[in-house]
Amino acid sequence: MRPVPGPRPAEVHELARVSDRISFLYLERATVHRDGNAITVTDEQGVVHVPAAQIATLLLGPGISITHQAMLLLADSGTGTVWVGEHGVRYYAHGRPLARTSRHLQAQVAAWSNQSSRLRVARAMYELRFPGEDVSRLTMQQLRGREGARVRKGYREHARACGLEWSSRRYAVDDFGAGDLANQAVSAATACLYGLAHAAIVSMGCSPALGFIHTGHDRSFVFDVADLYKMDLAVPVAFRVAADDPPDLPAEVRRAMRDAIHDAGLLAGMVKDIHRLLGTGGEADHDYADVVTLWGRHGEVAAGHNFASDEVPW
Repeated sequence: MRPVPGPRPAEVHELARVSDRISFLYLERATVHRDGNAITVTDEQGVVHVPAAQIATLLLGPGISITHQAMLLLADSGTGTVWVGEHGVRYYAHGRPLARTSRHLQAQVAAWSNQSSRLRVARAMYELRFPGEDVSRLTMQQLRGREGARVRKGYREHARACGLEWSSRRYAVDDFGAGDLANQAVSAATACLYGLAHAAIVSMGCSPALGFIHTGHDRSFVFDVADLYKMDLAVPVAFRVAADDPPDLPAEVRRAMRDAIHDAGLLAGMVKDIHRLLGTGGEADHDYADVVTLWGRHGEVAAGHNFASDEVPW
């Protein structure tokens, strides 16, 4: 048989651990190709070689062209690839998720599918919004009421600080221009936050659809995660930009959100919060292990084995 051309794919044990990698690399307006076991990034300033296996997630921004060979190398290296808007403030699509294990998705499904554990995660999400307060005995109805009061108060205080008139949150999903400047700015800032949350979720191999507070939408979990940071980050940025009344409000909001997200280190913070909420314990070496097992009522067994002659209780 003829040998397969090109460098051989790395074995799983040869890959760098998540904790030893650069968390993410953002690229825009360049061509991404492959040279051996490195990707090359070419723009008007020249060519840079980047070791693919040293990156946790590659974020591809506007103006990027990427070759088939580069994508093949990134997949073999366990490097997540996400197509995003400028500086990662919007999510468009993703390649193979960063994790080669399904443990994050399994943990999400296990917590989501049980009423008690789903309530536990939902309470933990609300607890992040009420630091220092005990919400363990509150019902979902009580938590929603507390959150509603917090949000109304937050809108009023941020608007007052920026000298804006604010009555209430009003927007039309299909008509961005229907709201006043402050509401338009909040909509634009929130869209950026949704994009970042979506990118973080899919890079971990989780489902954007299985939310713990929101439900019934293919981005329910995205809304759950984004709401953790909306009042503390998106709303202040939105009102600050709206107060300046720029000629292109959405574009100015996106740029301001880009800078605020970068300054806050929000992408890494989101991943840590998702780990904590799902109880997956942060990064682990076996996230990159190509381990396949067979399910049974009495536990998992190794795949790749013929069980015809074994007495295995199923």
